Parts: sequence; structure tokens; C-alpha cells
Amino acid sequence: MTHSAQKAVIYCRVSNKTQTTRGDGLGSQETRCREYAKYKGYEVEKVFTDDVSGSLIKRPGMQAMLAHLSRHRKSPRVAIIDDISRLARGLDAHLQLRGAIAKAGATLESPSIEFGDDSDSVLVENLLASVSQHQRQKNSEQTLNRMKSRLKNGYWVFQAPVGYRYQKTSGQGKILVRDEPIASVIQEALEGYASGRFHLQVEVKRFLESFPEFPRDSQGELRNQRVTDLLTKVLYAGYVESGDWDVSLRPGRHEGLIDLETFQKIQERLKGSAYAPARKDINLDFPLRGFVSCGECGHNLTACWSKGRKAKHPYYMCFKKGCSSYRKSIKREVIEAEFEQFLLSLKPTKELFNLALTMFKELWEYRLEFQKTNSKSLQLEINKTEKKIGQLLDRIVDAESTSVVNAYEKRIGELQLEKQIMQEKIAKCGTPLKDFDESFRTAMEFLSNPHELWASGDMANRHAVMKLTFADRLAYVRGEGFRTPETTLPFKALSGFHGGENKMAHPARFERATP
Repeated sequence: MTHSAQKAVIYCRVSNKTQTTRGDGLGSQETRCREYAKYKGYEVEKVFTDDVSGSLIKRPGMQAMLAHLSRHRKSPRVAIIDDISRLARGLDAHLQLRGAIAKAGATLESPSIEFGDDSDSVLVENLLASVSQHQRQKNSEQTLNRMKSRLKNGYWVFQAPVGYRYQKTSGQGKILVRDEPIASVIQEALEGYASGRFHLQVEVKRFLESFPEFPRDSQGELRNQRVTDLLTKVLYAGYVESGDWDVSLRPGRHEGLIDLETFQKIQERLKGSAYAPARKDINLDFPLRGFVSCGECGHNLTACWSKGRKAKHPYYMCFKKGCSSYRKSIKREVIEAEFEQFLLSLKPTKELFNLALTMFKELWEYRLEFQKTNSKSLQLEINKTEKKIGQLLDRIVDAESTSVVNAYEKRIGELQLEKQIMQEKIAKCGTPLKDFDESFRTAMEFLSNPHELWASGDMANRHAVMKLTFADRLAYVRGEGFRTPETTLPFKALSGFHGGENKMAHPARFERATP
């Protein structure tokens, strides 16, 4: 009479998913367990695997094995593990899983250790489980310490942020490098927000959304939080820091997408308020919305579609109660035609344009010479800042109040940031990133004819025209027209070159366009 072989299951575990793709840890464990089963005469009916930390008890593979063992409680199975550390990496987790396996009616075996119920076997088992736990904790401490030390040396040690990727570098290990084309897209977005090209975060979001290759979440969307993270992460300025690890701001070993001064401008703009329109539903139909105010009360004009008998009609109007123009509509074609007439009047003559170009170039060369000598004064400011930092550190030593210490530490952080910005300026003194022709080509093309950019119809271009041409909102009086607008410095400069002889029109009020 023959007896069927004892049935067994195998459990294998590695610490993370990387080990399943870059190694054969699971495979080698299974091979050793199968050899043990063959030696013992067991029939292996199933293999269960996990790729999670041994400190966890609830693992998919382990739960599946326990369920399988429980279903076959009447014909108990043998559970085989390669080593005691594969079951768990902590004494408490080990004891709980040992109890769960026994409760399922199975016995635990391993080619590395003989499990038993006597006191000596239990002692050895518990000692080995404790040693495994100690190794896990020690490895974790060593890894954490190495990461902290590397971060203090300026190397980013966490997941690469969007726009960067890790690259192995001789003598430095893995460092962040630009991940194109996303890096250039983010750089343009950050510089655009700092300069005012994008007035609101939602405009940055729309800009990023215009690039199909820019990463989205699992639902295929670009969340507002992603935009906020981009604008507030100093890593993009080439610096690293970590409040959780008490690592203060310091230069990183990676290339920044922007400089620290640009990053500071972004933070200042985030704290302030912007007047540019943001509503996506109405902006496309009313490009002047948010840029024009009521000439009577100063309140922003709003815009809407009014339903007529046969069709809808677009209007601008003031909704400020008490205003003489309250809810009195202004036809869109009227106000926008008047605006375009004014843009056309800003086109300078060819002679005036050439004169401005020459003057700007002379100013450019003067600024270059000034920047070369400016490094000395910046170095003096750095020395003063370092002295202030030293004084504050001395005060911290003598301070007894926690709130006072916190205030000193906050101020030291601000001074350190100012010092870093000045050091960046010294490094760049007299060395422009681009030459005059490349830097001024686009700007001068715009100054020569702002109406051309507006006429393109692109909403981003139209916003740029408004922000680059006018220093404040345009005031519009219903029935009369625009009041004299406050133009930005470049247009003021152009109008002043020839005094009353120039041909740039700046009427006190410009009349409505006639058919």
C-alpha cells in the first residue's frame, strides 16, 4: 500500500520591487526550498512571494499562503522558508506570523534552522529573530545616516522631481541632471511667473498643460498642487534643504533651472496679489477682462453674454453698486476697437526706433561695466551679513526663551539666503547669459509694434501685451472712452526721446473708431 507524499508550500520574500527586477533573490530562495522539499520527500504544490519589507505583517503573498493553509487544515501542509529573516525582520512580527501559521494547522520548516517546541529550540529561534530585527534596524540607521550626510554635501537623495533624472557620475555617484524637454518647459514656466508673464498660478498651469509630454497624474490631469510644488521648490534654483533632517539651505551639486534670485521673486509674488484675469470660461471671449476698470468708480469691469431675441451679445459693464455706470453695458466691439486704435498709436517711427535701439545698446554696455565693478560692493555686503549672522549666533547662546531663539534662527535663515543670492550675483558679474542682439531682439520687435502681437489672437500673447505695455489697469468711461493710460517704462522712454517731435500718439482721450 502506497502513501501520498506530504504536501508543502514555499514562501519567498525580498524587501522591495527593485530586487525582483535587478536580481534573482526570489528565484534563488525558491530553488533552495525546492531542494530541501525534495530531500524531505515533500510535494510542493504552490509558491507564494512578496516584495515588501519584513517589518510588515500584512503582505499579499503571506495572506494568500495563510488562506491556502487554512483551507487545507484537515490535511496539514508544511510551510518552507529559505531563512528565518524571510519570514519577518522583527521579533514581534515573527511571533505573530509563527502563531498564524500554527493556527492554520501547518508546520514551519527551513533548511537553515530546525524549528522545535522545546525551550532550547524556542530560545534559538527567538534569538535569531532578534538578530534579524537588529540587522534591519542597523541597516536602516546606516542608510539614513548616509542619506543625511550626502544631502549635507549638496546631493539630492530623494525621488528625482519632475524636470530632473538621476545619472551616474564618476566620483560622485548618482546626481540630478536636466531631463529634457521637460526641464526647459519648467524653466520657462518659472521664469515667466517671476517676470510677470504669467500673473497667476492658473496661467502657469495652462502653459504646462499645453505640452502633451508634461507628466500628469493617474487620471491624466495636472493638479494645482503640482504647480504650487514647482513654484515653491528651491531645488529648481540649484539648492537643497530639509527641515525634517535639520539640513539648512545650501548649494546643491546639480544644475538649477533658475537662479536663487529668480526663486525669491517667485516667493514674493506668491505672497502678493495679482490682478490678471484667471477665469478660463470667459477669458477667451473677453481678453480685456481684468485689465480694464470703470473710469467712474475704479472698480474692475466685468464681462458677460447678454441673451437677445435671436442671439447672444457680448458686453463689458460695471457691477459696483452706487456707481453712475452700474449695470450699464458697453459693447465689446466698441471698447476693444478703441483699445486696438490706441495700440496702433504706440508704433514709433523708424528713426525713433533706431535711436532707441542705439541708446539701449549704450545702456547695456554701461551696465556691463558697472556689473564688473559691482562685485566689490557685493563682497562688502556679504562681509556685513556674515558679521550679523555671527552676532545672532552669539545671542542664541545667551538666550533663554524658546521664542527668542526661534526668532533669531529665522532671521539667520533669511540672512543666509541673502548671502547666497549675493554670492550668485558676484559669480555672474559682467558675464551676461546672452549677448545684446539675442536678449533684445524679441523685446524690440514688440516695442516696434505691440498691436501685431495682440492681433495674433492668442490669449497668452494678448495677456503679454497688456502686462508689458501698461503699468496699471486701463480706466474706461462709458460714453467717452479710455482715460490717459499709464504705460510701462520702455514706452515712456520711447515717447520721451524726441519730446514733442516724436510721432507716438498719447491723446488725453482717444475717440471711438468710426465706421
